[in-house]
Formats: sequence, C-alpha cells, structure tokens
Amino acid sequence: MITSSARTVLREMTVEDASFIRDLLNQPSFLRYIGDRQVRTSDDANRIIEERYRQSYREHGYGLWVVQRAEDGAPIGICGFVRRDVLPHPDLGFALLPEFEGHGLACEAAEASLAYARSALGFSHVLAIATRDNTRSLQLLQRLGFRADGEVTMPGDEVPLARLILDL
Repeated sequence: MITSSARTVLREMTVEDASFIRDLLNQPSFLRYIGDRQVRTSDDANRIIEERYRQSYREHGYGLWVVQRAEDGAPIGICGFVRRDVLPHPDLGFALLPEFEGHGLACEAAEASLAYARSALGFSHVLAIATRDNTRSLQLLQRLGFRADGEVTMPGDEVPLARLILDL
C-alpha cells in the first residue's frame, strides 16, 4: 500500500492488473480525454505496466497507482504522478472506471496522493494537465486547490492542454 483514504487504497500496479488496465485504458472517456495507449490485449497491458508504470516506480520512486475500493479491494481506477520531460514538476493524473465516477472517489484518491507527495516524496509543487473540454477533471483539480498556470502542448500533439499548478 502506498496510501489510502476513507474509501480507497492506492498501491503499485502489477502484472496481475493487466485485464483491469486493458479495460480502463479502453474506456471511451479515457480515449477521449487522455488518449489511445494502443492497449488491446493482456500482452499489451503487461507491456505498458512494466515499461511505463513500473518503470516510473523504479526511476522516480512514484508513478500512477491502482486505486482500489477499501471495502473489497476491487480496482476502480488509477491515480498518482507522472514525470514528463516537458514539465518542470510531476503532474497529477487520475482515471476511474465510469461506474465509479461522480461519487467523490477520485477526489479522495487525489487528496491521499497529494498528502503522500507532500509528506513522503517531498514535492513542493504539483502540476496537472487536461484538455480544455474535460470539465469534470478541471472542476476536480480546482476543488483540490490547483490554479491555472498557462498551457502546454505535448510532443506529438497539436492541441494545447490546460496546465494547472498546486503549491504543497
């Protein structure tokens, strides 16, 4: 376990999460607001778990973690931090399966992640990026205390993203 909230537990991702990750990364909202990671099979999921998520744990000591329901351990989403070369600070990322959206679980997981970033990781600032039409994510980020910090265009993309910052 990395951290927890009243209703969620955040832990490192493992290959046992392959089918969950394949499902999450192919949700219409994930594809629309975050992007297509080309994860169609369990082998694809295993690859991205090892080469992206677990590699981040090894290189940075943090990454995107699996969010589980505390009551039964069911995986419901991901939340944590991404280190990108084009950004000066780690950025908060989160995504939940659609049936768990709108119940405050993303907010709980993000608050727990931010508290962990402050106390255990020693972060002083955290960024967040989102498409301008992702109103639910932008509202959550504002609720968490993030403020506008311009925009950024990611390598290989043409559409600028809203960039927000939070001082911890």
